[in-house]
Amino acid sequence: MFSFEALGYAFGLTLLAGLATGVGSAMAFFARKTSTKFLAISLGFSAGVMIYVSFMEILPKSFTALSHVYGEVQGRWYSVASLFAGMLLIGVIDKLVPSYENPHENMSVESLDDETKAQEFRRRSTLLRTGLITAGAIALHNFPEGLATFFSALHDPKLGLAIAGAIAIHNIPEGIAVSVPVYYATHDRKKAFLFSFLSGLAEPLGGLIGWIFLSSFMSESLLGILFGLVAGIMVFISLDELLPASREYGEHHLSMYGLVGGMAVMALSLLLFL
Repeated sequence: MFSFEALGYAFGLTLLAGLATGVGSAMAFFARKTSTKFLAISLGFSAGVMIYVSFMEILPKSFTALSHVYGEVQGRWYSVASLFAGMLLIGVIDKLVPSYENPHENMSVESLDDETKAQEFRRRSTLLRTGLITAGAIALHNFPEGLATFFSALHDPKLGLAIAGAIAIHNIPEGIAVSVPVYYATHDRKKAFLFSFLSGLAEPLGGLIGWIFLSSFMSESLLGILFGLVAGIMVFISLDELLPASREYGEHHLSMYGLVGGMAVMALSLLLFL
């Protein structure tokens, strides 16, 4: 159904999005102080891109595919059900990971280095455990994100590129959240970077496993359901994670400027190139 080149492109984009956690790790090590204003705008921008493409591109593709198979009325019902099923899926994953260990709960970039955190994580063993649990939690969250990126890129390369870029931006602070506690526990930059790197690999793994199990069953109806799920996952991540984190890192208006900017850039690119 899909060529080797298309599969390679989709997997490559998913891999790059996942490896952005390594960029966050490098920022934590080599930047004297993280630019929180830039991070706030970037996260807002990422949310704008993901929300816009979810409702303006991905969900309509789900409508079209399912309406073609089941008729317009029933197809739209299935599409909307898929949208909320995607939100439910990522919501359940969030619920299963305690908030203390959940990378989607807001955490200031610099907060792990202040006196309060130093007291909270006095023992290096506790710090190391924190970093490892965070890495595992991030890997768990990255799995459905990888599935979303992979199938979007597979069906629409330009749309997949936009989604991969948005997810890559939001993976950067997750890399920071993994590498900082591991580094302060071990004083080993290589080890801290490795754990951050490995947590990001869950992204392409999600796409690969999804393709292995679903490719033999691929049909227009399944593709429509997948697009609905992808849209739901991306909207939930944007509203539950990206926008709150953006506000945490900077002023409210910076978050909104990024959000509107992301929507505008995505809208322009869709009008000009799709």
